[in-house]
Amino acid sequence: MDPVPPAHPLRRTPVQQRSAERLARILDACAELLDETGYENLSTRAVALRAGVPIGSVYRFFGNKRAMAVALAHRNLDRYADGIQRRLTAVPATHWRPVVDAILDEYLAMKRSVPGFALVDFGVPAPPAEGPASDPNHQVAERLTALMCGHLGLSPDPTLERAVLVCVEATDALVQLAFRSDPAGDPGIVVETRAMMHSYLARVLD
Repeated sequence: MDPVPPAHPLRRTPVQQRSAERLARILDACAELLDETGYENLSTRAVALRAGVPIGSVYRFFGNKRAMAVALAHRNLDRYADGIQRRLTAVPATHWRPVVDAILDEYLAMKRSVPGFALVDFGVPAPPAEGPASDPNHQVAERLTALMCGHLGLSPDPTLERAVLVCVEATDALVQLAFRSDPAGDPGIVVETRAMMHSYLARVLD
């Protein structure tokens, strides 16, 4: 999974419902255009036109297209966490493997259905180097660790956090391979990815 930067990308946080709805339209338009034009050709003007808002409304929230894409990544991560939690309502808190399956299944579902997710899942292309302390991939791993521990009644520790981070990185590479091979995700590679996650995390969770 690509990383999500920790810094909040919004110039201004919407307070009124109308502003929140306008922000949602802007991010929806950004996601659609990412699929159609790619990140390099994305522009704030095109997003404003697609969203049906004045260009000033876009700049009210974002200084440039990168900030807009980062906000989309944050929204994706929030929706990913929400989707995992919904799946976990049907998963007994008796073993960790179904929890890991829910995490992978929700990621695959978003990969197949969420606009713009192929280019901006939880991070933007070519993120700037900001040092290990602000490495966005840690944000994804920390979110997943908290979800797992909360459902299973575990206390996170450095060993588990490190294992989840490594698993996030490895799963990202394998899922990218699966979707390069098949637009819906090569089933065989998905099976291997799931097996890798189970085998690796068994070292710290069994």
